[in-house]
Amino acid sequence: QVQLVESGGGLVQPGGSLRLSCAASGDIYRISAMAWYRQAPGKQRELVASITSGGNTDYADSVKGRFTISRDNAKNMVYLQMNSLKPDDTAVYHCGAGARPLVPGRLPDYWGQGTQVTVSS
Repeated sequence: QVQLVESGGGLVQPGGSLRLSCAASGDIYRISAMAWYRQAPGKQRELVASITSGGNTDYADSVKGRFTISRDNAKNMVYLQMNSLKPDDTAVYHCGAGARPLVPGRLPDYWGQGTQVTVSS
């Protein structure tokens, strides 16, 4: 079993920055790819960013140039640095992990509980 716990969410003004963290524990050997998802009320869950075991990254068009996903395998952590935040970025952000690449349309095998990000003046 794998457990994922997110932290770092909060309230920030438009144009501000936040860094989300996701700590993985348990059967870490089961994890290959990791990703960040977000879901706002009334909207579909969106794949925000993903990173492979080799460090290759991919981003949703809406966050390219503003968000950066990274991982620290020694600490079993994955991060999402969010800059130039917009009100449309407001959502619950979830960390996900899987044994296979987390391309759009494929759900992760493991989910974190989520952390709220609110962008408002």
